[in-house]
Amino acid sequence: MRRPARRGAGGTRGADRTRDGGDRGQVAIEFVGTVPLILLLVAAVWECVLIGYAFSLAGNAADEAARAGAVHGGAACDAAAREHIGEAWDLQVDCGRSGDIYRAKVRLSIPVLHPALNFGEIDGTGGAALEKEAE
Repeated sequence: MRRPARRGAGGTRGADRTRDGGDRGQVAIEFVGTVPLILLLVAAVWECVLIGYAFSLAGNAADEAARAGAVHGGAACDAAAREHIGEAWDLQVDCGRSGDIYRAKVRLSIPVLHPALNFGEIDGTGGAALEKEAE
């Protein structure tokens, strides 16, 4: 005994609707088409996070270097800047006095998806007041 075909929303029978293939596999095609876009968006967001983190690292390293340099001198300035930053960031430090202020400039490489790959530099500057020596 044969059951009657159900009618779809448009009033056509189910067999008529699938005659041209319908929308079978459409979700898989859409998924395959959007995955590269989603991955590209994730990579762009990750790159923005790395750049923001590099700015934060450079500023903090420069502040710590300037404080250490104001108290202990140039060698301490360089060591303080390098204390919390790994080698992959390609750190460069420039410390020195400028009047009554001890200044530190830190330069880091801008990472591309990973700190070992880079495409430019980010500068961070810091300063600390030198204490007047007792006379």
